[in-house]
Amino acid sequence: MKKTFIWFDLGYTLVYLPREQVYRQFLEENGINMSLEKLERAYHATDKQFMREYPGALGKEVTTFMPWYIGVLNYKLGLQFDLNKQSQRMQEIQHVRKQKWLPFPYSKKVLEQLKKHAIGIGLISNWDASARKVLEEGELLPYFDHIVISSEIGVEKPTEEIFLRAMRLAGLSPEECLYVGDNYYDDVVGSARVGMDSVLINRFGTYGIEELTCEHIVTSIEEVPLLLLVK
Repeated sequence: MKKTFIWFDLGYTLVYLPREQVYRQFLEENGINMSLEKLERAYHATDKQFMREYPGALGKEVTTFMPWYIGVLNYKLGLQFDLNKQSQRMQEIQHVRKQKWLPFPYSKKVLEQLKKHAIGIGLISNWDASARKVLEEGELLPYFDHIVISSEIGVEKPTEEIFLRAMRLAGLSPEECLYVGDNYYDDVVGSARVGMDSVLINRFGTYGIEELTCEHIVTSIEEVPLLLLVK
């Protein structure tokens, strides 16, 4: 795969929220023990269901969808709580823990590897005004040549316009670009509309996306350089 520029998604592509620890603490307070791995898979499956059935919901203000999201998550785990009380308590736990988005352990290494091979790096993300702060706090900001954020330009994925604006900004054609993200409906479908190739991130193989057929599915961005740099 010969490309000169890679556009990345942000959440669960480059950065993650240690949300499972918050849920696990809530469960422990209610006398329930559960492994982080089981919680991670349940969160993953819930994310994929929302991406598939409720487009755009996960990009909204968190308070507008969180009780709804937690209800689906509880169902997947076979648990039932008062959703308003649970949501409130989990927000309190998040506040005490000072929870924030963190880069995956491999994110910097991959970006450095791409830079070393003279591959351009950009961001196209559906995110609020905190996106640049997330990148800065995660020490990822210096790696990016161009950044396009939905809240700053008033256009969201999967509409063609956000991808077209990004390419105009960078002076690139679709054939030169690759898009990497974890949301099939926003990222793969959206980039394909402008003729851009893509790679879908799905941490647990095909789990949660069994209904999809996608040429390139990888478990993390660690596999992306192999796709680009192999002879």
